[in-house]
Amino acid sequence: MSIVMITGGSRGIGASAALQCADRGMGVVLTYQTNADAAGAVVDRIQQKGGAAVALQLDVGDTGSFAGFKSRLEEALASVWHANQLQGLVNNAGHGLYNLIETVTEVQFDALMNVHLKGPFFLTQMLLPLLAKGSGIVNVTSATTRVATSGVAPYAAFKGGLEVLSRYMAKEFGERQIRVNAVSPGAIRTELGGGLNEEFEALLASQTSLGRVGEPDDVGRVIASLLSPESAWINAQSIEVSGGYII
Repeated sequence: MSIVMITGGSRGIGASAALQCADRGMGVVLTYQTNADAAGAVVDRIQQKGGAAVALQLDVGDTGSFAGFKSRLEEALASVWHANQLQGLVNNAGHGLYNLIETVTEVQFDALMNVHLKGPFFLTQMLLPLLAKGSGIVNVTSATTRVATSGVAPYAAFKGGLEVLSRYMAKEFGERQIRVNAVSPGAIRTELGGGLNEEFEALLASQTSLGRVGEPDDVGRVIASLLSPESAWINAQSIEVSGGYII
């Protein structure tokens, strides 16, 4: 059985990706920062369908916790699946911020950098020995790297960095047959950044070719597909999943 790990898997796109991967027969390790109940609910849904999943606490913005997390992950792999390797990693965890450049504080800037760029870099580095030959990595970025939107400059900048990092990972991990791709969601109905109000959702829908904002499953399905054998020849790509946002 392929086993994948998804950071930020308790809600939104991460939860959808966890469920979609489980539906494809994968074992799932999902992480959460504070909401253990929401993470447990995702695990329960997977188990009710006959799948196997476990939730582990992780603050992706705290690189000092990664060694301890790796040990807990190894214990979970051994106890739940009698395994010692992963076949997939999804760097998805994050949070949003809506502030104009002139009002962003250094604390806010650093928090976004830590969870969206520094965290994925060093977490992937830490877990690389656990990734089996032929594994897939998916880094979740954002359409804000392509379309400039006032108020999200730091978030978009670090997502842009993660998009570039994805190509470098693909280059360096190729000898191990590990594929690395980025998935770039457009406007999605999640809780990120406080969610969407009706007026803002209508605006975003009007700017999208398919006439609506996306749902978590629109992105979760793509992530699961990229971790599946059917996508074994897709590598070093950034795939925008936005329904045609500002084209």
